Amino acid sequence: MRIDVLGVVRALRDDGSPIDLGGPRHREVLARLVAAEGRTVTTDTLVDDLWSDPPARAVGALRTFVAALRRALEPERPPRDPPRVLVTEGPGYALRLSRDEVDAHRFQDVLARARRGPEAVADLGAVLAAWRGPAYADVPDAAWARRERARLEELRLEGVELHARILLDSGQGADLVAALDAHVAEHPWREPAWELLARALYRAGRQADALAALRRARAMLVGHLGLDPGVGLRRLETDILNGTVPAAGSSLMWAGGGVRLGPRTTVDLARTLALAGGDALVHSRRDRLAAIRAAERTGDLLLTARIIGAYDVPALWSRADDAEQSRAVVAAAERTLTGLGPDGPADLRARLLSTVAVESRSADLSGSELKRARKAALRAEALARKLADPALLAFALNGVFLQSFTRPGLGAERDRIGAEILDLATRHGLPDFAVLGRLARLQSASALGDLDAAASHARAADRLAATTEAPLVPVLTQWFRARATAARSAEPGGPTAATAAAHYRAAEHALQAAGMPGLHHGLFPLALLGLRLLHDRPAPTDPRLDWGPYRPWARPLVLLGRQRDEEARTALAALPDPPHDHMQEAMWCLTIRAAVHLGERAVAARARAALSHARTEHAGAAGGMLTLGPVARYLAEAKACVA
Repeated sequence: MRIDVLGVVRALRDDGSPIDLGGPRHREVLARLVAAEGRTVTTDTLVDDLWSDPPARAVGALRTFVAALRRALEPERPPRDPPRVLVTEGPGYALRLSRDEVDAHRFQDVLARARRGPEAVADLGAVLAAWRGPAYADVPDAAWARRERARLEELRLEGVELHARILLDSGQGADLVAALDAHVAEHPWREPAWELLARALYRAGRQADALAALRRARAMLVGHLGLDPGVGLRRLETDILNGTVPAAGSSLMWAGGGVRLGPRTTVDLARTLALAGGDALVHSRRDRLAAIRAAERTGDLLLTARIIGAYDVPALWSRADDAEQSRAVVAAAERTLTGLGPDGPADLRARLLSTVAVESRSADLSGSELKRARKAALRAEALARKLADPALLAFALNGVFLQSFTRPGLGAERDRIGAEILDLATRHGLPDFAVLGRLARLQSASALGDLDAAASHARAADRLAATTEAPLVPVLTQWFRARATAARSAEPGGPTAATAAAHYRAAEHALQAAGMPGLHHGLFPLALLGLRLLHDRPAPTDPRLDWGPYRPWARPLVLLGRQRDEEARTALAALPDPPHDHMQEAMWCLTIRAAVHLGERAVAARARAALSHARTEHAGAAGGMLTLGPVARYLAEAKACVA
């Protein structure tokens, strides 16, 4: 069996005959599970995705759709045997098929191979030819489908251009002219496509037409977008005029999936893809750094400043996904600031300073670096306010937000920053920063224990995400809802701890492919530990749990759970102060819990002092994704221990 979604949604048996999937809702359920790429989709998410205003019996209807799909996909399955394709998992459902059995997954895997080397060019041509229309073509109104369509379409365009480039680089491709001419007509903003068309024309012996294509590109870019052609197009025009176009086998520069664009085009594309999450987010960060390095090589300070400052992608998390890469961006921004000097253009200096603040994630920096980053954030804010540029001020406030973790207990301050970002974004039409403002306020409300306010911001963020094509947002709001379930599980009449754990597990599956390793690493074990602490149970001791950056603070409690008290005492004595990030209150509370169990009064007193300003907050809740319970509870334990 195989499932196709690159066009209308359909399922085919091994002999190619179609499988009757039922009505539109049945196909939409199947398509939504395909889009999850094997991860669990909770019942709540499926209901919200299927109905903008769910009916009273929506869950029952969903179960009916799932049952009918199971009969269609596994008609020979005995009634008492568990399903093997569409399975129940935790609080939802997942599709268990190999990636080769789903056309969208197969396409992405072939594209990834072609990015690594030209030997996959034939397979790439085949999967491109297999597209039958827009992805999920018969699911026209669902927000998730619109996001997936946009993401897959961007990958398809990249695949078309990569396929053409590989053929041209290998000496083939003169017969690509018609296809590439149609491609640039449909997507005239894609500079790599114009470059490929001109190369194909030149390869076909049509030098004059190649130059004419480059002139068309220039006229389109200048006339409609106000942009000059990038370095790649200008260099190709010069090479054609001079007869120095590189011969087949000497690949021209390109970035991302095989193509090096000019630095301006690269960073613009990277900024767009960053909002898509997953692999696109990872590639966008890499391509952004490549664009910065290319700009620096030109020696043009103003160009370099614009390239660095153009990547104003809203950032919410205070731990870098790639610390080394962030340091490289910060270093380039600081070099450029020094080169521009205090009399350089104020808007560019503000963007560079904001970049330093945003990329200087506190978990990975020394004390002096943190001070520089905080100073950069405040200088950027002051410049942006003076310039009265709303978009620039929103970017600068993003840096101020990320540098607002100087000590525990600043949830109210972060809420003020988030409220201003949201107000700016709403009044001046900045949808990406509106999402940031909502998520920042969700986090601060979560930290302050106001779950009703946080839930309101989560719903608003989800609505914005549906229109801004921001698939990372539902991942974060799903974690918040798991966090809220965990908190309620400790209340009389609330859900069980097992239900809360299942919600965390489903959220973990969603986060795995989100392209945010700095957030993902170690989060799920920490969430389970917090859930156990809420219920006064010992820490989980499963050796397979990867605690990531939280391991030093979890280790004493894990050792206590294994009744290895002296080892726990040694681990507690070796604990450093927690990093200044979203989880600092949680790490101090873990320290208190271990110190209380071991009777280590001095350690308990130190942690209590560090948390003195966070009495009204909830431990671990500053990220809006998990909770260890009220900080006041741990402070009371520390006070009793010290007394």
